[in-house]
Amino acid sequence: MSTTIHDIAQKAGISVSTVSRVLNNKTTKYRISRETEKIVLKAARELNYRPNQLARGLRLKKTQTIGLVAPDLSNPFFASIVKSIQSAAHKLGYSLVVCDTDENLELEIEHLNLLWSKGVDGLIVMPVGQKYQHLEQLLKEGVSLVLLDRGFDELKASSVLVDNFNGAFEAIEHLIGYGHVRIAIIQGLTNTYTNNGRVQGYKAALAKHGIPIDENLIVGRDFGKENGYIETKLLLKMNDPPTAIFACSDLITLGVLQALFEEGLSIPKDISLVAFDDIDFAPFLICPLTTVAQPKEVMGEIAVKLLAEQMKHQEKVEVKRIVLKPKFLVRNSVYPLTRLQSMVKSAA
Repeated sequence: MSTTIHDIAQKAGISVSTVSRVLNNKTTKYRISRETEKIVLKAARELNYRPNQLARGLRLKKTQTIGLVAPDLSNPFFASIVKSIQSAAHKLGYSLVVCDTDENLELEIEHLNLLWSKGVDGLIVMPVGQKYQHLEQLLKEGVSLVLLDRGFDELKASSVLVDNFNGAFEAIEHLIGYGHVRIAIIQGLTNTYTNNGRVQGYKAALAKHGIPIDENLIVGRDFGKENGYIETKLLLKMNDPPTAIFACSDLITLGVLQALFEEGLSIPKDISLVAFDDIDFAPFLICPLTTVAQPKEVMGEIAVKLLAEQMKHQEKVEVKRIVLKPKFLVRNSVYPLTRLQSMVKSAA
């Protein structure tokens, strides 16, 4: 049988109410002496006392727990954000329960309902991003909720997002500045906030420089490694293949690298590559990758702080939409096309 505060009170020879106040960090409020506090804590340690968080949560209607729903924990980008959320939540005294939806909308809905039924105090959701009605219903029920990474313009929910449009725009302009015109984009999950922004930025950069948009160079279906691998293989077999690839996620980039290696092509001399996300080992490859780096170190922390504010003040808190700027990191994976063409001619 587990130890109770009655057991501690009996061992310490102190009233149950005093023991309760000490264990709930209320010694100053009730002017309990330091000596009494030491006696209670010593008795609790000797009896191996563990507070019943469930009972405490029912009493206070708080569990000090945050629910987190992520689309794919195998993706290094999401794994990094989860780590930052865990750290920020812990500093504020919250535990974290994490669910992986595997980019499946039905599973996302199931996990959200389960987490809320278990009594979490609030939710941070990195949604699949194709529908939002289930999130809208949670908000109507008064659930404290913050969206992260993927959002919805139609949904009145606090969110932490990244400027995907300008991140992609800058990447494509960089490639164009090196003479590339045949630029392929391997996109992620279609009809989502992040993917739409990146594709729109790609198209806008081409349009700015008067480069016709070739729909055959806009390929892909999700943010996974297999997608990057398959689409790269197909792009390389085109009659007029691209001279550069813009990969829209870390995992897509891994697939691209695998396909290029199998085809015996080197970066950047045979083909240029720019990636979105900045995977941890990007600077350490034989050819360090030029990338659009998202501020993943702070995204999770900001989301936790927004949620903590909601949970504290409930309906009094206004909806906040925070859009963070990505950083374009120029390394060595883009080659000047004019120089490449001259090398080909001289070899011929």
